[in-house]
Amino acid sequence: MLNRRNFLTAAVGVAATAGLAACAKEDGGPSDSSSGGSKAITLGFAQTGSESGWRTANTDSVKAAAPEAGINLKFSDAQGKPENQISAIRSYIAQGVDVIAFSPLVVKGWDAVLKEAKAKNIPVVLTDRSIETSDDSLYVTLVGSDFTDEGRRAAKILEKVLEKAGHKGKVKIAQLEGTTGAAPAIERAKGFKEVMDAEHKDDWEIVASQSGDFTRAGGKQVMQAFLQSNPDINVLYAHNDDMGLGAIQAIEAAGKKPGKDILIVTVDGVKDGFAAMAEGKINAIIECNPLLGPQLMEVVKKVKNGEKVDRWVKTKESDFMQDQAKAELPNRKY
Repeated sequence: MLNRRNFLTAAVGVAATAGLAACAKEDGGPSDSSSGGSKAITLGFAQTGSESGWRTANTDSVKAAAPEAGINLKFSDAQGKPENQISAIRSYIAQGVDVIAFSPLVVKGWDAVLKEAKAKNIPVVLTDRSIETSDDSLYVTLVGSDFTDEGRRAAKILEKVLEKAGHKGKVKIAQLEGTTGAAPAIERAKGFKEVMDAEHKDDWEIVASQSGDFTRAGGKQVMQAFLQSNPDINVLYAHNDDMGLGAIQAIEAAGKKPGKDILIVTVDGVKDGFAAMAEGKINAIIECNPLLGPQLMEVVKKVKNGEKVDRWVKTKESDFMQDQAKAELPNRKY
């Protein structure tokens, strides 16, 4: 995990180069709205990357919602590197955008660059993920999910999964964590453990827990190692569907049946996850809605106009058991 010193060092080094183009991909757009010749709101958005189906859907939602809302979007892809996000934000500050939004790759290391935005009176909106900051005034609001509650929901739905499977005896859980230092990884683990410690201290145990970096390849690789060191694992809790899908490959390669020999609960709700659940390979999915674009554009307009917005604008989400998968699959658009 990068610490704050590393963030700042990387940021200074990147800022001294030719700018954002050297380390992140940026897409721009027209500076004026097409109606009436009035100047459109310009939003600078710094995305984490494209590490999963969820993230791709999130990006598509933001890109589609901006022109529909009459907002000029400047978009950058950090390619999984926090220093690229910092560089993107500095680029947006230099360009004088009206609002900056970003989905923080990790929770720490943002104070310096956000203070620069504040000094230029550019409001900042967090999307999807939260940050830890010494000054709460450095951002206006967060548009996104409650990851801690998603962890709690995962633990509660696991209770239903175990009951439906008729499981008896010790529950030995493997946990595939998200990117180290990222808010969803920290909070999904926290919420799950809250329920486990309060209600299942005697019968549930996390026997292995490691980051799979929110990718299928990472999920497969880490699950292979888990099964070698802990062959008696009977539950997998994956912080996203993509890691769970990778883990399924490892489980099958080990001669075990996902969804039966190892019960699986994942988070996100992407189409591929529901397809696997319809095949009986995932037992339950906790939805984390990536389609934040329209909600974000509504908030951006309010922020630009100086209107009051809630400190946290939460997204609406549901939970799904295996017997709901086939009916829900056609509704998955991402």
